Amino acid sequence: MADIKFEITEQIAVLSESSKGWTKELNLISWNGREPKYDIRDWAPNHEKMGKGVTLTEEEFAKLKSALLK
Repeated sequence: MADIKFEITEQIAVLSESSKGWTKELNLISWNGREPKYDIRDWAPNHEKMGKGVTLTEEEFAKLKSALLK
């Protein structure tokens, strides 16, 4: 299996932190050199490991934001 390359281009918010130091974060991430997308997922300290998450395009993020502000 090929390695997944990522770059956190903007750290937006830490939403929560577990007792083991993992954080649930909202970030802009470029996956494999592509255009950055909004991403919500769990991260180990120093971002050395990640959990499953949700990645959203700019349009999807705007719709989510609008729905949450209603």
